[in-house]
Amino acid sequence: MTDRLLLGASIRTFHDCLALASQFGLGLEIQAFAYPAVLATDWKTLLGDYKRVLATFKGELAMHGPFIDMAAGSADQLIRGVVRERILTALETASELNAPTVVFHANFLATMRNIGYRTEFHHNQLEFWPPLADRAAALGVQIVLENMWEFDPYIIRNVLVAINHPALCACLDIGHAALFSDAEYSIAKWIEVMTPWLKHVHINNNPGTVDEHHALDDGIIDYAQVLPLIRALARPPTMTLEMYEIDAMRDSLRFLDVGEPVSVPKL
Repeated sequence: MTDRLLLGASIRTFHDCLALASQFGLGLEIQAFAYPAVLATDWKTLLGDYKRVLATFKGELAMHGPFIDMAAGSADQLIRGVVRERILTALETASELNAPTVVFHANFLATMRNIGYRTEFHHNQLEFWPPLADRAAALGVQIVLENMWEFDPYIIRNVLVAINHPALCACLDIGHAALFSDAEYSIAKWIEVMTPWLKHVHINNNPGTVDEHHALDDGIIDYAQVLPLIRALARPPTMTLEMYEIDAMRDSLRFLDVGEPVSVPKL
């Protein structure tokens, strides 16, 4: 079965990703609207430009929402209010792009190991996400919560179980899990725990010390073991090659089942 593969397209790599995706029949995860530097500018003009370019694009689409300082589990209601507005805007943006999957970080502070913080974080998530999931459903999009610093998969899983909303699921970032997870939680365990809610996966590699988005064969993660676990799922999720450089994405295609390239007009 062909992998449902997307390319992580930043504002810098968008056109290169579009060309590579068109060549191999892949999708795109639009990531420009995740960054404050873009959102502080005339981002609606950029959105219009993207909509025109993507009007004839045939691949699957996803979008990465804002994540920097987006503390949905904050104890401060004013902070949660700012995050809520950013997320609502991102959901509207994804709807305009016809991107049915929108990625947001849970942003659990992993240095806070005390049970009080974890309990309050969980409680605040249960209040925060349901109305946003309702809005996502109304727009025809689905929110997927991505692990970042979370040291075990149950931090996000328990939120999803408690809320139990079809428009709120999970994105597993393999690089983050390998880098930040406690030793007892292997990648296989993360996949097992998240499987009932797992709709999207970010794949890249890193040296085990820093969150660097390397090609699949450049780091501590053995994707020869990881990819079969993902493919074996009853409903395999979409996967995004989330890498900074187009060459790393192109080099990583040899590990994936993406079919034969086709000749496409120069963009």
